[in-house]
Amino acid sequence: MMQIKWDQAVPGSRETALELEWLETNGLGGYASSTLLNCHTRKYHGLLVANIDSPPGRHVLLSKIEDSLQAGDQEIFLSCHQYPGVFFPSDFSLKAYECEIYPSFIYERAEVEVRKCIMLVSGENRVLIRYYVKRCPSGTVLRLKPFVAFRNYHSLVRENTALNVETREEKNGFSMQPYNDLPPIFVQTNIKSSFSPSPAWYRNFEYLAEERRGYDWREDLFRPGIVEVTVKEGSSIILTAALEPFKGQLKKIWVAEERLRLNAMTACEAQTHRFEQEEDRNNLRRLFLAGQQFLIRTPSGRPSIIAGYHWFQDWGRDTLISLPGLTFCQGLMQEGIDILDAMAPMEKDGLMPNCFAESGDEHAYNTVDTALWYFWAVQQMLKYTGNVEAVREKMWPAMKNIIHYYMKGTSFNIGMNEQGLLSAGDGRHALTWMDAIVHGRPVTPRNGMPVDINALWYNALSFFVELAGRMEEDLPFPKDMLSKLRQAFQETFWIEEGSYLGDVYFEGVLDKAIRPNQILAVSLPYSPLEPYQWKGIVACVRDHLLTPLGLRTLDPDNREYRGRYEGDQPNRDSSYHQGTVWPWLLAHYGEACLRSAEDRTQQKAYLLHLVRSLMDRHIREAGLGCISEVFDGNPPHRPGGCIAQAWSTAGLIQLYYLLIEAD
Repeated sequence: MMQIKWDQAVPGSRETALELEWLETNGLGGYASSTLLNCHTRKYHGLLVANIDSPPGRHVLLSKIEDSLQAGDQEIFLSCHQYPGVFFPSDFSLKAYECEIYPSFIYERAEVEVRKCIMLVSGENRVLIRYYVKRCPSGTVLRLKPFVAFRNYHSLVRENTALNVETREEKNGFSMQPYNDLPPIFVQTNIKSSFSPSPAWYRNFEYLAEERRGYDWREDLFRPGIVEVTVKEGSSIILTAALEPFKGQLKKIWVAEERLRLNAMTACEAQTHRFEQEEDRNNLRRLFLAGQQFLIRTPSGRPSIIAGYHWFQDWGRDTLISLPGLTFCQGLMQEGIDILDAMAPMEKDGLMPNCFAESGDEHAYNTVDTALWYFWAVQQMLKYTGNVEAVREKMWPAMKNIIHYYMKGTSFNIGMNEQGLLSAGDGRHALTWMDAIVHGRPVTPRNGMPVDINALWYNALSFFVELAGRMEEDLPFPKDMLSKLRQAFQETFWIEEGSYLGDVYFEGVLDKAIRPNQILAVSLPYSPLEPYQWKGIVACVRDHLLTPLGLRTLDPDNREYRGRYEGDQPNRDSSYHQGTVWPWLLAHYGEACLRSAEDRTQQKAYLLHLVRSLMDRHIREAGLGCISEVFDGNPPHRPGGCIAQAWSTAGLIQLYYLLIEAD
């Protein structure tokens, strides 16, 4: 169990607590999240952020609750707010944060001790908040002031006359529908409570993280009224907010959700027993539980993987790179197969979606590598399941189309040259994973023949040959094509002086920048290189790009290097792939290290130290129990981007499994 003690008397404790964030998810793309102090610092924070189908996307419905205990003439607050120049309340009672299967907050003040726990119900847009009163004087009242936002999670709301302030009485609570185009919300408690309608706008909540990110950062929230419950020692009050009324017993749904999570923990235990050290078993448990937060069913029922919380939806590339670590490594074989099956019919002219669309919109296909990562994900599925028949019906036809169109040529100038190498790009789109665009232009232009794309292409073609044999089908290309491609790859990208691979070949010029993309030519199941070249590439990446938290995207000695990921969006995007550290690459770095090692035992010990150090440092910063999207390229490598990123989490799980297999 994770436990963090908090003492407001320690200098800087408030600032530290506002940098620590908790996250709850519901398997539908919705979530609840805030800081350790339950003081929002992001427009994305909220207690019920629902992923709905109309209007599509995530919406902050219940932003927060100002909860307090009135004990005599003393009011003890269980949450707080940042207003212009004012942090309210200035005196706060939080003593500790704990999280095993859900976040818990322990508050103490004089005669009062209360534990607040928060859960989202799996498969439902419903938040449960339980207040267990361990100690209190007689006559103590739990006072709850809900604040609603009812907005898209990327936007902010200001006081307005369009909001419908009317509330309706419900069993032990109330309901309201602030705007006609959004669903109503139902707020109820498990025991009899009083609700006093008292509509009011609270102005100028400040979200300090948004200010740092260069966005609007002040918001007004609406309070429809006040819920009050008289409590005593041993009272357990459960409040729920949802899109539908609850007519049963809230205690039963709490117990059922708790049991579901305990069962998931038991399943995690079964997957961690192969590690001897308790440190590694604990790390894997945390990674498994963190990983399950990304597995969702969209409003249309499609299985998928959220790329990151708080602001990313599900993306094709991220889904496929994350898939093995979040499903197959955890024994969730059918879940992984279902995602691959769901993606197969989306293939269009050889391309797989970069961004998925819901509600009948067109998927975005502006990517060259997603279709190639599909081959890799299927390879991983076969590695863990051996289920060739699962490939035959849906995956294989899509894979044949991808090969056909990539050889023939398709959108975005994607096509194969006479040597078999793949080129792509039109100067306007960023088609690889280094896809940041500022002022209409790619920050990291990779038109031409990128090294990672051609490593993925060689792997896809080689795997296609393997599968065609299993399917007893003829190849749509000459048998010597792979050997020609292998030779062309080495001649095009290999830099003898330095023993590494250039990044992009375009119009007769090889970009010799040292980037992590070259590691895929060693890590993928089929490598287009000679074994002696593997060692040089691993050494180059280790010496120039490796940090304790992942691989830099550019060598610090390069004049284009940017070591800090900060500022407004143009500034952040300008450094996104120009030195910023990405943890997801560690899985491929680990694979490359093991493949090229003369002493695998020594290499395993080295990689174990790397992943243990990362977990020990990072699991209690930024998103508690989560793995961040990126880190600064420069020490001390501050976390940035999403507090919980799917492929960061999946990459560490994969790395652990590689180390198991290395024995």
